[in-house]
Amino acid sequence: MKEQNKIGLVAGPCSAENRMQMLETARGLKNIGVNILRAGLWKPRSRYGTFEGVGERGLVWLNEIQQELGMKVMTEVALPAHVEVAMKAGVDMVWIGARTTVNPFMMHELAEALRGFNIPVWIKNPVSPDIELWLGAVERLQHSDVQDIRVIHRGFCTIDSAPYRNAPLWECLDGFRAHFPNIPFYCDPSHIAGKRELLASVCKKALSLHVDGLFIESHCCPQKALSDSAQQLTPDGLAELLHTLNVSIEQ
Repeated sequence: MKEQNKIGLVAGPCSAENRMQMLETARGLKNIGVNILRAGLWKPRSRYGTFEGVGERGLVWLNEIQQELGMKVMTEVALPAHVEVAMKAGVDMVWIGARTTVNPFMMHELAEALRGFNIPVWIKNPVSPDIELWLGAVERLQHSDVQDIRVIHRGFCTIDSAPYRNAPLWECLDGFRAHFPNIPFYCDPSHIAGKRELLASVCKKALSLHVDGLFIESHCCPQKALSDSAQQLTPDGLAELLHTLNVSIEQ
């Protein structure tokens, strides 16, 4: 049997919805070897009135996962206020989403809010296919002395992205890596694919380009998810995907 390649892996639900959903998902992921759990608490949605996250009360569930399972936990921050409460709660890592990366003013505010916190900060590509904005976002974090920066490729909004939710534009990876060759580079196949059935092919392409790991959505009951239900996998489904890809989780 061909030896498995080891990759970094971050997994968890698109949104934290309730305590039982979070604990069940986290336990399932821990059972397959995942040690970093992601979950959105504040959701930047396109339309008013859709589920916009549980906010601060989800931090209690993340703390419980830290204590019960020994997993590291992370959430998305889009405002300095998010950084303040997340840091006070002891969140291990944060990520900055595509809708925030596209805004240099907000990136400046977030970079300043993160100054002095010694945690990994992950940053997704902007929604628009503008590598300069992505590079600038990283530079703003560096200017604020953020020491541990990692990036996530989640695809771009284009006029025609079919069959994907977001066009991967794989050629953009080279442009980014040319500027920051030493920054860990992860792929978010969930947001590129938009559908579970496309995840394997997206992951295979990303791995062929030697990404450092995957940042993927997993939910204990995807069909009942309040956001991104079509692209999330159960923990067991994620284990099957990793087996198909012939990869194991780097510890």
